[in-house]
Amino acid sequence: MTMKHALLIVIAVALASCARAADEGNPAMTEKNNKIDYVEFAASDLGAFKKFYGAAFGWTFQDWGPDYASFEGAGIDGGVRGGETPAKGSTTVILYADDLEATEKAVVAAGGVVTARHEFPGGRRFHFTDTTGNDLAVWTKAGEPQ
Repeated sequence: MTMKHALLIVIAVALASCARAADEGNPAMTEKNNKIDYVEFAASDLGAFKKFYGAAFGWTFQDWGPDYASFEGAGIDGGVRGGETPAKGSTTVILYADDLEATEKAVVAAGGVVTARHEFPGGRRFHFTDTTGNDLAVWTKAGEPQ
């Protein structure tokens, strides 16, 4: 590669960086584009949902009227619609835990029911049903506390 080619590559990279910086206000160029941004649950009992996830995982909630609350502290923002029974067999939301066993104990202590445990190449997980009927899972990498 000649010095001229190297200089052209550096200039092209710099121009591309400038163009990206200029487009940062463009929604299509944001880091959230095509990524999961919000998870929404249904709960037959909004208060029970908030109590369970607050106790088991430390999530915090903001009420937006009598039948809706948003949550934070879950790694992704989300919300819960009260007054709706969750449908079985829908998409599984999977949480991560550094200590799977401690998290499983917290889920059970908060009233959740563990429905399955799996090991797979690279990790382990358990599935549970929360106190309002939602099915979720929690996983950890292989080699984390057992």
